[in-house]
Order: sequence, then structure tokens, then C-alpha cells
Amino acid sequence: VQLQAYGGGLVQPGGSLRLSCVASGLILDYYSIGWFRQAPGKEREGVSCISRTDASTYYVDSVRGRFTISRDNAKNTVYLQMNSLKPEDTAVYYCATVTPVTIMTTLCASDNGYWGQGTLVTVSS
Repeated sequence: VQLQAYGGGLVQPGGSLRLSCVASGLILDYYSIGWFRQAPGKEREGVSCISRTDASTYYVDSVRGRFTISRDNAKNTVYLQMNSLKPEDTAVYYCATVTPVTIMTTLCASDNGYWGQGTLVTVSS
């Protein structure tokens, strides 16, 4: 059972990247899924998360309006589309199963279930 994050890379400020979180050995539509990031010297933060049926989503203030989370349960994949990237978005991004997401969600929180290996996003000119 694993989650694997793909799609990181080097991008200039203002650019875009799409991250993918692919599950194997795990039926992803049983879970709410979140994207987290950790920059050097900083604590890990929950960036965005999505409910099982993608009816509800959450974004941390710093990315709201720039990032979009979505899922394709048929492909067992969750995406994070990142637009208008800023140098402060530079971090290792991880996907993970999280506590159930609803319209009342104010924080993405790991359910202490599954974590994927991270993918590095570097925003620099």
C-alpha cells in the first residue's frame, strides 16, 4: 500500500505545476486526501484537502485562489494544480490520507494513516 506524489520541479515565479498523488493497493475514494508541504527550516503545513466525493475542499489562506485540488477516483489519483507560484511555495510536497473533510473543515489533519513520498517544488528565477 502506498501513495506516491509526482509532478514537482523547478518553475519560475508566476508559473504553474500540477502535482499528482497516485495510490496503489489502496482504494482512494474511501479517504479524504490532503496535500502538505514542508519548506527547509519550517514545520509541515496542510495546504489543501478534499473530501471523498470532492464535494468539499479546504485551502490554507496562502494558496487560496491560486491552487486547486481535485480528484479522479476512477484513476485513484488526487491532483493539486498550482498556479501563480511564488518563491515562498518552494517546499517538498506530500500527499496523505486525512481526517474527513467537510464544509466546516478549517485545517487539514493527517488521520495517521498513509503518507506518500514527497516531491520537490522549487520556485525560482
